[in-house]
Amino acid sequence: MHYQNPRNVVGTVPVWEDKVLLCRRAIEPRYGYWTLPAGFMEMGETTAEAAARETLEEAGARVEVQHLFSLLNVPHVHQVHIFYLARLLDIDIEAGEESLEVRLFDEGEIPWDDIAFPTVCQTLRFFFADRSAGNYGLHTGDIFRSLREG
Repeated sequence: MHYQNPRNVVGTVPVWEDKVLLCRRAIEPRYGYWTLPAGFMEMGETTAEAAARETLEEAGARVEVQHLFSLLNVPHVHQVHIFYLARLLDIDIEAGEESLEVRLFDEGEIPWDDIAFPTVCQTLRFFFADRSAGNYGLHTGDIFRSLREG
């Protein structure tokens, strides 16, 4: 038997004081667009371990992974995107091989028109809404193909 299963994309919402760390992609898809640090989970990892590893690889950032924050199904690309809230341990950050640059943004600086993926945009919106409300919850949902994507 051969199974085809969805792939897990796992990452963090890395926070330093009132800012969020974003990476500008150095790879396709969406080269040059901004994203949260995330990538495919590897065999033998927990989701939290994968999130911390991807954050280190893409942004050179060491984090304390906190709680699961968003889980978004993306059925048209056979993926599930999972993001954890994370506290940056320091701001010694640098772009990894898959990033052109990394930067801390406050809410008013987020380049909304240049966010790479709908799951990242939705996760950031959840984050800023929760931060404003003073309570961080777990967010789930489905992201379907937009008409723009064909």
